[in-house]
Amino acid sequence: MRIFGLDITRKRMQPQQASSRGFWGWVQEPFTGAWQMNQEIKLDSVMTFAAVSRCVSLIAGDIAKMPVRMVELTPDRIWIEKDNPAYSPVLRKPNAYQNRIQFFGNWMESKLIHGNTYVLKQRDQRGVVSALFVLDPRHVKVLVASDGGIYYELARDDLSRQYETSVTIPASEIIHDRWNTFYHPLVGISPIASCGIAAAQGLAIQNNSARFFNNNSNPGGVLTAPGAISDDTAARLKDYWDTQYSGANAGKVAVLGDGLKYEPMAVTATDAQLIEQLKMSAEMVCTAFGVPAYKIGVGQAPAYNNIEALNMQYYTDALQIHIESVEECLDQGLGISRPLGTEFDLDYLFRMDTATMVNAEAEAVKSGIKAPNEGRRRLNLPPKEGGDSPYMQQQNYSLEALARRDAQPDPWAQPEPAAEPTESEERAFVAETLLSMRKAMEAA
Repeated sequence: MRIFGLDITRKRMQPQQASSRGFWGWVQEPFTGAWQMNQEIKLDSVMTFAAVSRCVSLIAGDIAKMPVRMVELTPDRIWIEKDNPAYSPVLRKPNAYQNRIQFFGNWMESKLIHGNTYVLKQRDQRGVVSALFVLDPRHVKVLVASDGGIYYELARDDLSRQYETSVTIPASEIIHDRWNTFYHPLVGISPIASCGIAAAQGLAIQNNSARFFNNNSNPGGVLTAPGAISDDTAARLKDYWDTQYSGANAGKVAVLGDGLKYEPMAVTATDAQLIEQLKMSAEMVCTAFGVPAYKIGVGQAPAYNNIEALNMQYYTDALQIHIESVEECLDQGLGISRPLGTEFDLDYLFRMDTATMVNAEAEAVKSGIKAPNEGRRRLNLPPKEGGDSPYMQQQNYSLEALARRDAQPDPWAQPEPAAEPTESEERAFVAETLLSMRKAMEAA
C-alpha cells in the first residue's frame, strides 16, 4: 500500500532481542550524565581491582570445590546419594576439556562478572545430555518471539563445536542461569554494575599512590616569581623543571634565581585519608557481592572463634542463592525429575575443626540420633561390626511411659512388695507341677 506517496510493506515480526539496553531502553553509566562526559567504567579495568577479583574468585572457588551428587528422595522424605548412569557421568566430567571444578568455577565466574551464564547442551543418540559447555556471554543473545517462545542466538564457538557464524537454537538446548534481573527476567546484571564506581575509586587511589612513589615520594608543586613573567617564560620554566626535577630526577638539588620559589602543592595521604578511602571502596564491593569483608582481607574477623558459624553466615549471605540456582538449573536442564535430583555436598564447605567435629559426632551417637558407623563415616573412619544401629541407654524412658506414670494418683509411690504365698498355695503349685510332668512323661 502507498501512504503519503511512500510504499509501505508488511514484514513478519522477528524475534526481539531481550537486552537490558535495547529492550528496555536504559543506559548503564557510573553516574548521571557520565556518558555525555565520555566517562565510562570498563569491565576489564574494574576486574583489576583486588576486591572485585577476590570476591569473584572466592565465591566461584567455594562453590566449585563442592562435589555435585545425584540424590534420590526415599519414602521417608530423606535424600540419599544414588548413582545414575544417565546423569552422573556428565556431572563428574561435563566436557572433554574441563573437569568438575573448572566447569562450575567457569559457570560462577560468568554469572558473577556478566550476570548471565549460558550452558550449551550436547546430546547423544538417546537424546540424553552427554556434555555441557559454558559459553562466552558476550557472544550470546536472548531472543523472544511474538508467541513468547525463547531462543538464543550463538556466535561461533569452536570449543563447544558450534562452527556456524551465527545460529539460533531453542531454549530447550540452553541452561541459562542469571542474577539480578532488575530490568528484564531474561537479562541478568552483574553486581559490578552497582560497585563499579567504588572499584574505579579504589583503582584511582592506587594509581595516584603509584605515581606519587614513582616520583620518589615527592609531591608536585608551584614555582612562583616575585614579579610578572610572560607565558613563554612560564612554559620554558615548567618544561625545564619537569625534565630536570621530576620522575627519575626527583629529589635532585635545584638552584633557583631571580627570586623564584618552589612551594609543594599536593594533598598528603593523611589529609586525603587514603587508607580509609581505599578500605571503604573495598567494603562497598563486598557489599555488592554479599561477601563478609574479612573474607577478602578487609577489616578484622569477628571476635568469636567459631568457624562453622562464620561459614554459615557466609553461606547464607553470599553462596546459598547461587547453590540453589545451579541445582535447579541442572535439574531442569538435564531433565531430572522427582524422586531424583542434584545436590551440592555442603560438608566440603562447613568444615569444623577436629575437636568440635569429634564432640558433635560423639554427642549425636550418645543421644541415639546417629548410629556409631554414621559418626565414624563423618570422621572418615571405616565401619565396625554391630555399629549400624542407633543405641540408647537402658535407663531412658519414652515420653509415653512417663505420661502414664504421671497419671497415677501418687507417681512417686514405691510399688508394694509381692505377698508371700500361703501353705495351701504352695501345695497347689507343687501338685499342678507334678501333674503336668506326669502328662508329659505319658505322652512321651
